[in-house]
Amino acid sequence: MSRKQYSMNDGMSVAKKASNDIEQFLYSKAETVEVLNVEDDGAYQAIDIDLIWKWKNNRGEIRTTTIEIKGDRYYGTGNYFLETVSNKSKGTPGCFIYTQADYVLYYFVGPMELHVLPMPDTRNWFIDNINKFKERETSTPVGNGDFYITVGRLVPRLELQEAVNGVKIISLK
Repeated sequence: MSRKQYSMNDGMSVAKKASNDIEQFLYSKAETVEVLNVEDDGAYQAIDIDLIWKWKNNRGEIRTTTIEIKGDRYYGTGNYFLETVSNKSKGTPGCFIYTQADYVLYYFVGPMELHVLPMPDTRNWFIDNINKFKERETSTPVGNGDFYITVGRLVPRLELQEAVNGVKIISLK
């Protein structure tokens, strides 16, 4: 199985850019009331939610949508990397398996392209088809020569978009 290696700083910079760009996008929407970043809140980390978006519907009622953010810099592959195991040595499930968010906002930072993946429909389709997709690992150094391994599947974007109702693609340029 092939494995890409990332530095902790690389991963954090992609995640931070994704989070900042998505927050800015949500704040630009007329219906937005508030965007709460809960990435550092342990209660939300436990259910893998990064943002809480409060917005008004067309009747003026305030609604709440929960969001998990996934930043990716490999747009050219044509795939999503859907994480199934967060830390292989600890056996912790990947964010795509356990997030309780209403949506995963999968963001390709280079082209600034946001893919809105409705949950749990996307996860249900993914789990039903998981064996069709190539498994890959990434490793991230964490200091003292140690690293952790993340496991996921490479899922062709077009295949997922055609199979799951409600997927949206938005340019943030």
